[in-house]
Amino acid sequence: MVILTLNCGSSSAKYQVYDWDNKDVIGVGIVERIGQEISNIEQKAPDKDDYEYQKSCPDHKAAVAWIMQTLVDPDHGCMKDMSSIKAVGHRMVHGAEAFTKSVIVNDEVLADFESFNQLAPLHNPANITGIRAAQEVLPDIPHCAIMDTAWHQTMPATSYMYALPYNWYKEHKVRRYGFHGTSYIYTAKRASVLLGKDPMKTNLIIAHIGNGSSICAVKDGKSYDTSMGMTPLEGLMMGTRSGDIDPAIVTYMMQQENLTPDAMDSTLNKKSGVLGITEKFIDRRDVHAGVEKGDERCTLAQDLETYRIRKYVGAYYAAVGRLDAIVFTAGVGEMNPTYRWKSLKGLEALGIKIDEKKNAVSRSRNAETCISTDNSPVKVFVIPTDEELVMTEDAYALMNGTYDVHTSFTYSFQSPDYRNKTRDAALPGDIAKTPELEGILIK
Repeated sequence: MVILTLNCGSSSAKYQVYDWDNKDVIGVGIVERIGQEISNIEQKAPDKDDYEYQKSCPDHKAAVAWIMQTLVDPDHGCMKDMSSIKAVGHRMVHGAEAFTKSVIVNDEVLADFESFNQLAPLHNPANITGIRAAQEVLPDIPHCAIMDTAWHQTMPATSYMYALPYNWYKEHKVRRYGFHGTSYIYTAKRASVLLGKDPMKTNLIIAHIGNGSSICAVKDGKSYDTSMGMTPLEGLMMGTRSGDIDPAIVTYMMQQENLTPDAMDSTLNKKSGVLGITEKFIDRRDVHAGVEKGDERCTLAQDLETYRIRKYVGAYYAAVGRLDAIVFTAGVGEMNPTYRWKSLKGLEALGIKIDEKKNAVSRSRNAETCISTDNSPVKVFVIPTDEELVMTEDAYALMNGTYDVHTSFTYSFQSPDYRNKTRDAALPGDIAKTPELEGILIK
């Protein structure tokens, strides 16, 4: 049995094909530049050469059809025909308060999602378009929505409410929702395995650091607080997003520069953060290279970003009361030792002791590692996230009638070797061959 997962962005569609019976990823890929003059598809599959192709792809419906054709292509595909696909899991960014867990999609559910478009205007419409396109191509199987926001519905009101007129919450749904939920679900479960603890008795701080970044306080296995808010703009400094600022700056600069609301929204979301400070870079690898060359703006951007992470770590340590581990995940969190080191240095008084040598050699998306010292009261893990697995498992459970929000994600929870098995099959890496990692790889 095969389960397909789709993650449709505004101009892209990522996908993964998972053989449930053998617990193997049999194909991964992405269509990019949807709606532009020329789009491209990339696909990786075991025992096949990496495949790339370009052509016009006007919309998500065409992109989904292109994906299906590529999956069954006799030369480049990873399956014989589409009949083996028994369910599709779709990423849905915003479920507001209506959805506290994953759900099988029907017309009523889609209508609810559409009513939340104003809460996630860059994401939800693309997600919905992808669902409708896939339903047309695969109309006779269940399509399941897995929400980024659902994981955070366990937050208490003290975490999710803003000190604003209460009517804004009642009438306009103004509250903290949080995002990156599927990433936090996976890494929280994996961290509990690595700690050898009951997941519902585990306290964590998880830092999902990428182009979009957030941090989550996990108390007794559930989301207790998170840095992103009503939208993904709040919280940490990010690639192009400002993160936390004095809200009075918004009206002040609109007056000073005669900016429209749309222009201000674009500035905060697309022209701030790392890009705003450096005025040229978004990718942290470019920033790091600039730091090494003595670029003052790059140094400032790196120091600002890591300082904010450190402040949130301190705040969330106080929020959970007792901390078992800190987890770094996502592109920067998994790949950049400097950002991890700068984010945690100076926190030894809190029992957070990072091992500089272990941290320096841990820079891969293919391996779980422990980068804290052997005597550190609080463990520090690098755990490559796997949002696709969460989507796959939820889709399977919903299709099979066994879904339970508290007991799903069972395979990733129970299987320490899941990542090496699937990543080696679909996305070969060189981390396992790196001698320096001996002793810090978690097996």
